[in-house]
Parts: sequence; structure tokens; C-alpha cells
Amino acid sequence: MPAIDYPTLAKDILAKVGGEDNVANVVHCATRLRFALKDRSLADSDAVGALPGVITVVENGGQFQVVIGNNVPRVYAGLPASLTADREGSDDSAPASGSVVGRIIDVVSSIFAPILGVMAATGILKGLLLISVAAKWLATTSPTYQILYAAADALFMFLPMYLAVTAARKFNSNPYTALTLAGALLYTQLATVNLLVDGKVTPMTLRAWGQAGNSIDFFGIPVLLQSYTSSVVPIVLGVWVMSYLEKFFNDRIHEAVRNFITPLLALVIMVPLTLMTLGPLGVFLGNGMAAMIQAAYGFSPILMGVLMGGLWQVLVIFGIHWGIVPIFINNLATQGFDPVKSAAFPAVLAQAGAALGVFLRLRDPKQRAIVGSTVIAGIFGITEPAIYGVNLPRKRPLIIGCIAGAVGGGITGAFGVLVFGTGAPGLLTLPIGIDPHGDAGNFIWLLIGTGLSFVLAAIGTYFFGFSAADKERDAHGAAQAAIEEAEATVATASGAVDSELGSPMSGRVIPLSEVNDKVFSSEAMGKGVGIVPSSGRVVAPADAKVVVAMGHAVGLKTTDGVELLIHVGLDTVTLNGAPFSNQVATGAEVKAGDLLVEADLAAIEAAGLDTTTVFIVTNTDSFETILPLAAGEVTAGSPALLVAR
Repeated sequence: MPAIDYPTLAKDILAKVGGEDNVANVVHCATRLRFALKDRSLADSDAVGALPGVITVVENGGQFQVVIGNNVPRVYAGLPASLTADREGSDDSAPASGSVVGRIIDVVSSIFAPILGVMAATGILKGLLLISVAAKWLATTSPTYQILYAAADALFMFLPMYLAVTAARKFNSNPYTALTLAGALLYTQLATVNLLVDGKVTPMTLRAWGQAGNSIDFFGIPVLLQSYTSSVVPIVLGVWVMSYLEKFFNDRIHEAVRNFITPLLALVIMVPLTLMTLGPLGVFLGNGMAAMIQAAYGFSPILMGVLMGGLWQVLVIFGIHWGIVPIFINNLATQGFDPVKSAAFPAVLAQAGAALGVFLRLRDPKQRAIVGSTVIAGIFGITEPAIYGVNLPRKRPLIIGCIAGAVGGGITGAFGVLVFGTGAPGLLTLPIGIDPHGDAGNFIWLLIGTGLSFVLAAIGTYFFGFSAADKERDAHGAAQAAIEEAEATVATASGAVDSELGSPMSGRVIPLSEVNDKVFSSEAMGKGVGIVPSSGRVVAPADAKVVVAMGHAVGLKTTDGVELLIHVGLDTVTLNGAPFSNQVATGAEVKAGDLLVEADLAAIEAAGLDTTTVFIVTNTDSFETILPLAAGEVTAGSPALLVAR
């Protein structure tokens, strides 16, 4: 497969979605480009999906999603800077179309998608630190541990600042003003200020002052300071409201002073407003979501685990999982743990296991190479290539993977498995299930549930995941690959092909081993192929002399010395030539494509006989190589056998 030119792919995708002018906004997550388009009718989803390097196209939540796989950052980097750079104060984005739920999912995905990569990285690092402590490689009191933990925990502690940037992009707000707003929320609990305590100037944080029982007010209005580190909802609400405020001021302030007066007014209004109203409201909503999830798990943890494990990847397909991702993060921020995400591990690894089952069952080497790469990506948490490229097109593997995921999810729910960190579910992030409080069973049951789902999906798909159509496509691909490989081998070894023989009939080529006659299928009479004919016309496969002309059987010797037998139907000698009309006589010289026999296939079938025609080289021992040149449907005269000395 030729290497993908990712900058060119980016340009091709952009052209087929209607060009740069049709793109209101574009972000990327771990595997997809997510376009918000101004005019959907200008985008050609079929053309985009057919581009080399594109796995599929999904439309959901008001987004035109192009699934690329692990290389999506390289494609994103090839888009024009005008689309990927910050656009301060821009008002050219189109609102997401569709239902209220769709618009909410569009907002959530646009805000969280850009940080998922680094969030997964920090989750892996935190998991590795937990392993290092459990194995006594590092002590939590060592400077080395503290420095690495700072790298692992910084994103989570300062999460409002990351969300300020992505929310500003989505709501077309000034990202630097949004960052300052987020910084002000964190400042109240992280920065030490000088306050008058009992007549003495005392350094302490403003929030600590309030927690000590002192009143905090803003021009006489009470302020209830909350903890905003690791919070999600308050900053999103704040930036959303601020985006309208900025637009209001930008429309009314002269451009000569707009660049600093608008941020000034926005901060003077939004910082106290957020601290007094939006911040506490956001904390209340976050705690409420956490309480609802806890209540649902308290009602039936097994049922919730089964539903999450079975349906998580279905939610991913439709993009609905973005409505749940903030709940994961919020639970960690408010409680320090999350019971929901634990069931996502079996769901993800089950789809990777289903792809592994497909890989083990396939015979087509080209397909095996493609599927094998999706298995590896899936094991590490990137399942879109496996789902869209392997499991979903075959249907059965996807369903088996969902069932296996439900089993694993039920186990995590039954044993109350929790996760204590962030990161896309996958092999490297499993350590976020290590309980920092020392409950070893939590991690063990996460491993059992996830591992069992992976194994069940692989075994189930191997034995039950292939339909008859899947098997036929695989057999065709395997045969075609074998033909190409043998052709290359012959060409390399001998430098030339002695004879290329055409098919004597139109129909479906099958391996000789599948012919229902032991003499022919065992290759006792020679190597060749079987043909299930769609037409009764039998033509000469090459220039040759007719050695035998018996109606149901024709023997030929080509000008290259290849001796051939074309046997029309099985056991048709018992029909005494009735359904056959000879068009040539013994001793005749024929050219490739000349009509040899006309057979009445309906009469053969009416007699209860098999119409499968055998096309073999009877002097097989005279040649080093005899191999099929076709698999599946062929027309009379098209290449069917290759013979080389």
C-alpha cells in the first residue's frame, strides 16, 4: 500500500467538504476530524470516504466527522492555518444544526476533543507512577516522584484553564480573556494574599479566609468561594456568557480602543459574576451529575455496568459518548474516583478482541495486514479503525464485541470497580484502576473484566463472526493474493510466463479442491480449476489442436505443448451426449475464443447432475508452475490459468 501524503489528503478532504469558506470550525480528537460546516449540501461524504487514508465518514451532533485513525493530527496539521489557529472575536461559525441533544453534543465534543490526547498521556503517566509506588520502585516522598507527579497532575489541577481555551474557540470568545477568567477562579484558592486577621496582616488564600469563617463580599454582595481546581462546568458557563458580553461590547466600542477596553470590561464584569453566581451554579450542577450517577450505580451496579460495557462503543459510533465524557472528568474532580469509566475498558478491549478474531480467521493476507494494525490500535484504546474498518462492515463482530463488553462491564459493576485518573480506555491506561488507598481487588477485577471481554470477543468472532458472504469474500481475496504472489515468483524465477490460458466458460471460478468429484479434486488427473458456469458456451482457452471431442469433454493440446481437458459437468458421460452440441471435430485446429461446444445447462440440472466444469492441465508433471489467474466471477476468454516451465 503506498504511503499516505497527509498534507495532500488534508487538501483533498477540505476541497470535498466545500472548501475553506464552507468550514465554520474544525477540531480533531484521537481519530477524527470534526467539521462544523456552513452548508452541508456542499460536502460530498461519499467522495471524502473514498479518499485513501480515510476510514469512513460519520455525521452526528451537527458535525461532519472524517475518521482517519491514529494519523489524524498529521492530517489536521495540513489544513490551512486560518482554520486551525485561534480566531479571536470571530463570528463566522455556524451553529450546529439538528436537535437540542445534537447541539449539546457538538459543544461538548468541540470543547473536550482537543485535550483528549494530552489527557490520555497524563493518565498513562499517573498509572505508571501508581505501579512504581506499588512495586516500591519510587517513594511518594522522593523528589523524582513529586516532579513526575507534577507532570501527571498539572492538567487535571489546572483543567479550567485548558477548557477556557477550547470553550473560547467554540463560543468565539477571546481565548486570552477566557484564560484570565479561569486564572482568576484558581487564584482565589492557589495564590497567597495578605489579609487582616485579628488585627494582624496574615498571608493566606482568599478561599482559606472564607473557610476559616470570615465573610467575603464584593461591594457588599456576599461571595461564596468554591474549589475550582479540576472543575469543568463553571469555566464553560463563564466563557459562554462572556462570549455574548464581548460581542455586545465589540459592536459598540470604537476599533481604536476595542482591543483593550472589551477585555477590561469583560473581566471586571465576568470575574465577580462567575465567583458569585456562575461558579457556584457550575459546582452545584457538577455535584448533581455525580450524585445522579452514584444513585444509578447504587440502584443496580451490575445493570449499569452491563449497559455501559455493551453500549459504550455504540455511543462512540453515533458520537453520543461526548455527553458522558464530562461526567467522567467531573466525578474525578468532585469525588476523586469514577465508577462509570471502569465499564468502558471492557467495551473498548472487546472491540479490539473482535478484530483479533477476524484477523485470526482471515486467509487474505492483504486484509490480515490491515486488520492486524487495527487490533494493535484498539488494544491501546483507539477503536475507530477496528470498528469502522473491520467490525461494523461485517456486523457480527461488532455485535459479539458488544456482548463481550457487556459481560466485562457487568463484572466491573458487580465488584464496584472504580478508576482514579483520566485517559482513553486502553492497555496503557489500565493502571488508573489502581486504588491509591491500597484496595488491590479493585485493579484485579478491572483486569479480569477487561481481559475476559477481550478473550470472549476474539473467540466468539473466530467461531461465529463470519457470514457466508464474509467467507466468500475472504476466499476470493486469498485466492487473488496467492495468484499475484505466484505470478511474481514465476516471473522472478524464470523471467517469463510460458502460457496464459483463458477461461473456457463464463461463470464462477472455484478451487479444484471444492469440486464434488474425488478424482478431479485430488488433482489425480492434473492441476487446474473448477468453473460453475453461467452460460453453456465452451470456447478454446488458447490456440490449440483438438485431441478429443466428446461433447461433455474436450481434449486440447496448445501450440506451447500444454495438454488440457475441459470436462463440462460431473458424471455427464451418463447423458450420452444429449445436452451437448459439438462445434469442432477431433483433429481440428482452433484459435483462442473459438466455440468448441454448446451445452444445455438446464437439461444437465434437470437430470439431477452438477454443471460444475473442470478445466485442468493433464500433463501437469511437465511444468514447474500451474496456478489460477482468477477467483470469483469470470467471462469466457478472460485469464484463468497460468502455466510455466
